[in-house]
Amino acid sequence: MPEAIDRAKISDTFGRRLRDLRISVTDRCNFRCTYCMPKDIFGVGYPFLPKSELLSFEEITRLARLFATFGVKKIRLTGGEPLMRKDLEQLVKILKEIPGLELTMTTNGAVLDRMAQGLRDAGLDRVSVSLDSLDDSVFSAMNDVAFPVQRVLAGIDAALQAGFSPVKVNMVVQRGVNEDSILPMVRRFRGQDTILRFIEYMDVGSTNGWRLDDVVPTDEIVTRVDQEYPLEALDANYPGEVARRYRYKDGGGEIGVIASVTQPFCGACTRARLSADGSLYTCLFATQGLDLKCLLREEADDDALAEAITKRWTRRGDRYSELRSEDTIGLPKIEMSYIGG
Repeated sequence: MPEAIDRAKISDTFGRRLRDLRISVTDRCNFRCTYCMPKDIFGVGYPFLPKSELLSFEEITRLARLFATFGVKKIRLTGGEPLMRKDLEQLVKILKEIPGLELTMTTNGAVLDRMAQGLRDAGLDRVSVSLDSLDDSVFSAMNDVAFPVQRVLAGIDAALQAGFSPVKVNMVVQRGVNEDSILPMVRRFRGQDTILRFIEYMDVGSTNGWRLDDVVPTDEIVTRVDQEYPLEALDANYPGEVARRYRYKDGGGEIGVIASVTQPFCGACTRARLSADGSLYTCLFATQGLDLKCLLREEADDDALAEAITKRWTRRGDRYSELRSEDTIGLPKIEMSYIGG
């Protein structure tokens, strides 16, 4: 039996296979969102990774090709803000040469208006844009750099014009911050070639001051939307899909809700994450990673890299969201800016 098929059949301690890889291409971001990179921590003088510590495009591509032999079918480029990585279109073009790979990206949309067409032409399949409110005062307070809503909306429009279909719009909902923006967001994106997704505020990293009281449960969000625009549940698009799907009964499209706090989906998780500094993490809430960059730069061959990945995945027992408690909340988790969302 071919070696690639053997790798594609490996599973972790709960029988979960490796099918999705998220690659953080930079730890830098031009926003300072309070739930991700709060300014009091990631301020002037913060020691971001020097270029030499980031994986090169060649190193990323080599690892992506290797992960494809494990059965990875989808790669999502993340950050930080991935569009801060120079010449990202070149990486997209190279990665799209991997047979059978779906290539996606999550961005804050700040520069998407001028980059959407180039990314589409390079082969990017789908794009998700983060936008937490249509109210400039609320959005500015959340991104903490006074970035205007209209420029993100221009990026979404540019993505639609470039042929991305649909464009997913991600909204992190925080109690007392932006829950009043839920229905205005619904009204803005209904009937367009977009899917609005509401994400529960998560305890990612150790710097965002997360409290359970700040979480708006997705059931509450769905109820709010349903009262104005009646909804009906949809089946998942594929096994392990993190978003619960609903469509408007009047045909106005669909929404998604990601309930990682109130309704964890660890049992179906098939995702691994490659950090900006080249470490492999098997959970969004991980505390330690496997340093693949070190192996790459010590000139390890593909068999050695594959063996290291196999050992890490087959020993994987991560299910943080299902175990979340007062004891786990305070763990020194890796920051989202290193491993993406």
